[in-house]
Amino acid sequence: MAGGTPGPLAAKHATGTIPIVMAAAGDPVGTGLVASLAKPGGNVTGLSLLSPELTGKRLQLTKEVVPGLSRVAVLWNAANPIAALVARETEDAARTLGVQVQSLEVHSSDDFENALPAAVSGGAGALFVVDDPLVGRYRGRIADFAARNRLPATAFYKEFAEAGGLMTLGPSLAELYRRAAIFVDKILKGAKPADLPVEQATKFELVINLKTAKALGLTIPPSLLLRADQVIE
Repeated sequence: MAGGTPGPLAAKHATGTIPIVMAAAGDPVGTGLVASLAKPGGNVTGLSLLSPELTGKRLQLTKEVVPGLSRVAVLWNAANPIAALVARETEDAARTLGVQVQSLEVHSSDDFENALPAAVSGGAGALFVVDDPLVGRYRGRIADFAARNRLPATAFYKEFAEAGGLMTLGPSLAELYRRAAIFVDKILKGAKPADLPVEQATKFELVINLKTAKALGLTIPPSLLLRADQVIE
């Protein structure tokens, strides 16, 4: 079992026979992990979390919380094809909402030192984090930087809000991994990955860190708080 997209891709590159269960892949068809969602056709199956419409929704919510937002910095792992896809989707959504995008590309842990300060020097009014295994590993560092520089930061997974980020909207990683275990069980009992259709994320969470919002001097609209699945106080 492998999480994200780079992990399953590396596993598939290593073996064409050992069954591989992807727990939270971005675009398994587009990246060549499976032939199709309904008929994977190889040794890979599992769960996909690709939801392009959520990218625009996240940016819309960010603009709702940050009055007058005109420029957003997008932090993403340029080595991850799914992060690149989400970055493009963010640019498309930003044009629709009249927001400029500043791209902050990272390839390794060493790149954060320069990428994060660039958001401040570039005049960004908010930080949009594209989660992936690399970026997620440093979510605490990212959230701390954003708080110190009074930069509202949003991301996909609630773990980022729990680490001090302002807000997250995305699939439940815990739920995806629980469902991935069902795939593992079926395969260990004799099922073939090629015969197990890929499932997509069905549970999405809006998490707001009210403590961070107050520290940033932001007022979360009551209507948004009512829609939240979790409010961190």
